[in-house]
Amino acid sequence: MQTPLAPHRLAQAKASYTVRRVELSGDLMLCSGPDIRPNAGDLVLAEVTRIGQHKGIELASGRKAALYCGDEVLLAYGGRYAPDQFEAEVPDDLAGCQLVAAGGLAARVTAQHSKMGQATDLVPIGLVARADGRVCNVLDGALPAPRAATRTPVTIVVVGTSMNSGKTTTVAAIGHGLTAAGLRVGAAKVTGTGAGGDPYLFTDAGVAEVLDFTDAGYASTYRTPIGALTDAFVLLHAELAAREVDAIVIEIADGILQQETRALLEQRAVTDRIDGTVFAAGDALGAVSGVATLRRLGLPIMAASGLLTASPLATREAQSLLDVPVYNPEDLGDPTIARDIAERSGMRQSPQSLEENNVSQVAAAEPMARVA
Repeated sequence: MQTPLAPHRLAQAKASYTVRRVELSGDLMLCSGPDIRPNAGDLVLAEVTRIGQHKGIELASGRKAALYCGDEVLLAYGGRYAPDQFEAEVPDDLAGCQLVAAGGLAARVTAQHSKMGQATDLVPIGLVARADGRVCNVLDGALPAPRAATRTPVTIVVVGTSMNSGKTTTVAAIGHGLTAAGLRVGAAKVTGTGAGGDPYLFTDAGVAEVLDFTDAGYASTYRTPIGALTDAFVLLHAELAAREVDAIVIEIADGILQQETRALLEQRAVTDRIDGTVFAAGDALGAVSGVATLRRLGLPIMAASGLLTASPLATREAQSLLDVPVYNPEDLGDPTIARDIAERSGMRQSPQSLEENNVSQVAAAEPMARVA
């Protein structure tokens, strides 16, 4: 069944971060009924029926809005993989489901951490569709293929043991340090659950160009086929390179045992674009194991960091067994240390030196050679 979606109703709904890139002008419809099966990324208008774990929603503007029973919210369907919070799947109908992430993700909870309260309950009203019946999807707002870059920025990838191991803080610290060293920096989070907090932190750290997987058309990357996820990585990397940055710092969410993370690190199209890695861990054993795993994957390791560095004892434990430095966020934010990581990753010339070269000779000079 299709019914018109009145513009004033859409305007009054609390539209979430995950749907911010989708253009919702013109005549829109609501598709509902027992035969409707949502897909990952589909936009859904839903009513909040019970307030649970998530008591607010992050709006498209980035503001956190409180939720009340009876509110109508505009969300995207998507699975969630969060060992410290919820595992959730896209349902196969429009029956009741839950708000599983404050960034605006609708799904049905299948498991949750014992510290979590029950998820906020939703009743879907209908999928949002164009006048021709085509359901609106987050993919509708994906970035187009970027123009070709004039040079290849050095690329540092941050991975870790799990969620909350310090990956985002590590990316922000490296971005801050490289910016302080005089480089124009780009940063991206290429997997995870849609929310603005991490990209906003990168911006606050001074990073010039910031993207995340929602810019590639995904509200969540859990259950995304590896081919599509690889294409998203390549798109975001190419877009940052086209914006003329000197260095790119990329976060791959969750831990290296998570299925999409591990699969990405095994894709040639991904590894060919990685010049160096920094591993974030919550403890010394995780750091030692993670560095060894990345080495088995053939990836160049520049340093370890993460939550473990909050403990001097854990840091010493890790450093006693690692042949790469263990840096805390303050270290990584130091321009000399951040610059050293970039240079060991393959950056051979400073931006100032590049500017002294004739533009037509930049490609031939290969100022940022890649590490095999």
